[in-house]
Amino acid sequence: MEFLENRELSWLKFNKRVLEEASAPENPLLERISFSAIYQSNLDEFFMVRVGSLTDDAKTDDKKKDGKSGMTPSQQLDAVFTAVRRLQPMVEETYRKNMEELKKYGFEHVSFDTATPEEQAFLELYFKREIKPFITGIVINDALPFPFLKNKELYAVVHLNSKKGVAVGVVPVSRDHSDRMIPLANNGKRFILEEEVVLQFAHLMFKGSKVSDRALVRITRNADIMVNNKGADFRDRMEELVVKRNKLAAVRMEISDEFSRDALDYICKKLKIKNVRVFNSHIPLDLSFLFRLQELDSSPELHFTPRTPRKSAALADNRSVFAQVKSKDILLSYPFESMTASFIRLLEESAADPKVTSIKITLYRLARNSKVISTLCTAAENGKDVLVMIELRARFDEANNIEWSKILQKAGVKVIYGPKEFKAHSKLLLIKRRSTGDKFDYVTQIGTGNYNEKTSAIYTDLMLLTADRDIAADAEAVFDALSRGCFVEETRKLLVSPHALRPQILAMMDEQIAIAESGGKGYIGAKVNSLNDSAIIKKLVQASQAGVKIQLIVRGICCIIPGVPGYTENITVRSIVGRFLEHSRIFVFGKEGMNQKIYIGSADYMSRNTIRRVEVAAPVQDERLKRRIRDMFRVLLSDNVKARVMLSDGTYVHVQPGDGEELINSQEFFYEEAYRRLEEKAARQERMKSVREKKSGKKRAPAKKSAEKTDEKQVKRGGAKKS
Repeated sequence: MEFLENRELSWLKFNKRVLEEASAPENPLLERISFSAIYQSNLDEFFMVRVGSLTDDAKTDDKKKDGKSGMTPSQQLDAVFTAVRRLQPMVEETYRKNMEELKKYGFEHVSFDTATPEEQAFLELYFKREIKPFITGIVINDALPFPFLKNKELYAVVHLNSKKGVAVGVVPVSRDHSDRMIPLANNGKRFILEEEVVLQFAHLMFKGSKVSDRALVRITRNADIMVNNKGADFRDRMEELVVKRNKLAAVRMEISDEFSRDALDYICKKLKIKNVRVFNSHIPLDLSFLFRLQELDSSPELHFTPRTPRKSAALADNRSVFAQVKSKDILLSYPFESMTASFIRLLEESAADPKVTSIKITLYRLARNSKVISTLCTAAENGKDVLVMIELRARFDEANNIEWSKILQKAGVKVIYGPKEFKAHSKLLLIKRRSTGDKFDYVTQIGTGNYNEKTSAIYTDLMLLTADRDIAADAEAVFDALSRGCFVEETRKLLVSPHALRPQILAMMDEQIAIAESGGKGYIGAKVNSLNDSAIIKKLVQASQAGVKIQLIVRGICCIIPGVPGYTENITVRSIVGRFLEHSRIFVFGKEGMNQKIYIGSADYMSRNTIRRVEVAAPVQDERLKRRIRDMFRVLLSDNVKARVMLSDGTYVHVQPGDGEELINSQEFFYEEAYRRLEEKAARQERMKSVREKKSGKKRAPAKKSAEKTDEKQVKRGGAKKS
């Protein structure tokens, strides 16, 4: 249908928006060039997961059509490959332009040909002494087996002259503990990449053979693995699958410049990969080294303004977090507020509190040196009943989570893995604390993002802390169901997929449709990472046709096209891609003052979230917090620096500020707000202290200037990586 977009093509449009940040003039130069690396990292994962999945589908059921575009898996693959090729000139032009501009600051990526004679002599010696002894050249022909090429690793390939058939030489570039950037001058700012040196001298690895052509290649392999949670050996099987994934079929080959057609066809044949999956690049095949450039020059004009997460103005330092939540609901906003000074503090206080009897939590992605894990282990060692639902199938975090599960079990934590066939993606915590006698108090936390100290500093997320007993009862039911490998069927206040989230969302949309059909002003708002759920899309179209005003903020995939007459003319879609990764999920039903309902949670409007995962969303009931979220939503809708809007043809364009209109970068606005809130809180406390001292007749000592301490590292980049 004309108002529907294919999921894969919509995602590629998102990644194009990421790439556009690499040339955005308002971004500092070293930050701009990092977006090129983020674009490539995103694309790698897209090929490993989505293209890998489509490839499997094409082999098993190529007649099955996408419900939105009507394309078969093979047709979708062709469309994806075409779209990726069309983007490549933009990728290369952006890279070259940024590298050229960096020359003003002493940066220069040289090739062997542009190196000075002295540098060339140095590089030849460097290759012979520092590289050649640690790598091996392998000759391949029909009489010899083809070597296994690792996922995303770089290889130099050469076409060897042979009297019989085609012969190819393969040289692995990557070495343990090696630095790809070989410094030549200016403290490493003038450099050459190691793979370029290996390619230049690859012929020395095949003495006695004449090299007629050479190139660099990089293979991307299928990573789409899934295993059902069945039986006690689930963790063991997951460990086996993680190892197996590294050896799955190749789905893409990238190659530098042009290469001998005979040799290329031979390599494709050995890899069992079609030529349509070969992508040429005239810039480095692996752009991850661009992040390193940030470390080589600290000039302020080359970097974003340093920001550090603030302590939440909603939390006092002299009372426990649990006690404060018992008094009122608290909303935390990341990365603008510190996870360490709020959520981690709550966990640490609970682990040490003798009255806390149990802690239950769901874990999906964690930091490398996770304070969450260490605190949960401490709680268990202190005699608390600690239950952790850890998702071992969190893609690309499987190995980490397997190791964390072992550490937790060793500390005495009860570890579960959730229901079979369904990932548990919820961000849910329940703390139980003895009050008086046989009575207990509860604090429940529901979030939009992971319990990960690292990503909390670069992802925008929300976290609700509440002592509401109905919500606690629902949370208890969720953990009980997870323990038994089943699902919550009914709830009091929480929305819980797969059975008790989408029906409620559709029902609340129906309420707005009824309001509009009776002459009122219906309203639906949502901020999500992705939107492709067919039932929700159908309901949004119905709401639009009924006259409901619908405002969607969708960072990534959006399969509904707004502004199509007769279908979606009352829908607007905008996407914000900036310094931080937009990750929070907000659902709004109804206008302010008209029994408005607001939820935050872990679910996107995707079928994988609404009907194939365990997700949790919570109502925001406190009027103060509802007002705060409404204000956030208004700011996001006012962003005219990092926002793009989708047009009725499915394309995205930057929001253009009007003449004299104030420029609003929503992410910077929220950071300034967090700074201001804390300063205002400090000023209030100072005034109250002054009043108390006046009443007591004490003289005040001169105030000492102090800077807020935070153990969060300064945030220097982030912004666009896929979740």
